[in-house]
Amino acid sequence: MESLISRYQNLLKSINLDFKRNLYHQINWEARAICILGARGTGKSTLMLQYLKENLPVTQSLYISLDDLYFKQNDLVEVAERFLQLGGKYLFLDEVHKYGDWQAAVKNLYDFYPELKLVISGSSILPLQKSQIDLSRRLVYYELSELSFREYLGLKLQIDIPPIDFLNLLQNHQEISSKVTNVLPHPLAQFEQYLHYGAYPFFKEGEKDYITKINQLINVIIDYDLPEGKDISTSTQAKLKKLLYILSTAVPFSPNITKLAEKTETTRPRLLELLHLLETSRLIRNLRNSSHGVSMMNKPDKIFLSNTNLIYALAHENQNKGNVRETFFYNQLANSGHSVTYPQQGDFLINDRYVFEVGGKNKDFSQIANLPDSFIAADDLEYGLGNKIPLYLFGFLY
Repeated sequence: MESLISRYQNLLKSINLDFKRNLYHQINWEARAICILGARGTGKSTLMLQYLKENLPVTQSLYISLDDLYFKQNDLVEVAERFLQLGGKYLFLDEVHKYGDWQAAVKNLYDFYPELKLVISGSSILPLQKSQIDLSRRLVYYELSELSFREYLGLKLQIDIPPIDFLNLLQNHQEISSKVTNVLPHPLAQFEQYLHYGAYPFFKEGEKDYITKINQLINVIIDYDLPEGKDISTSTQAKLKKLLYILSTAVPFSPNITKLAEKTETTRPRLLELLHLLETSRLIRNLRNSSHGVSMMNKPDKIFLSNTNLIYALAHENQNKGNVRETFFYNQLANSGHSVTYPQQGDFLINDRYVFEVGGKNKDFSQIANLPDSFIAADDLEYGLGNKIPLYLFGFLY
């Protein structure tokens, strides 16, 4: 127990409070039990440690990572009991999916120790870990997504621009552009950097090794995380990686599932399952018409990688610019909590009302002419006009 406390206190010393993710301010930290989900590399551990350092007495709090070898021989509930005996009140459990039968342990801690406040974090694959125990009534769930363009600027350049409301952006984008360019004179240069290197906080460790680290991240998710939630073979893991590469080099992709199954040497039903696994892992996003529902066996209307950095990491020199633009738009709108579906006309339907085409600065309205509430999100454009809005501004929604 002493070693866990010592490690926690040493970790706190290394935590910087200068920059905090947008989610930090949205979490109701007063809730009795909180679960923070998110893909690998998004900064869940840092988020938890920042809150601990800034708000809680070190003598009454404890952060432990459940991938620690300590828990190969020690029981989590017994550790929590000892922590309470020492006067502890706030227990933060990171990498909870690494602990066998974590659901039962969390349930017992919640039910039998009402004086204990719990914050747990885990990979996005947690929903794949089937259990007879339902924690939905006990835990308040949050998801930490990749960095927005706004957060990237805050972390890289210490530029603090408040999040922009979506409807405010639609109505006042020209004024907003002026405010942004007052503090960021060349937004398009930074935007291009973000598309390549800005989705994960570890870009701060250096851009030189960033692409290598993303490829390592993908391998860890597919080779280690997914098998913890789903019984998959090495051949399935190879198919998942091949499928990711195919998607990374595609134009904005309306899939022919049968042909895609042939390319990945699998069956149609199995391919749909692979797409579901990749989406659960936050490596891809499946775009569907709002009337189709989200069943695993429903064919998506379009398939995107989860963020643009994945495209540049996997496709090397073969990335498609249109795919990059649409991936960014989908990522930022979905991560900021908006409903994104596939419309009959245009590229995206937002909140079942607003139709968007995404393209370069010369994109016109011909494909969405005469549609109410229709807009263009235009790349390579610092200032918009009317219903033509600079694409980079959608990176300030969260």
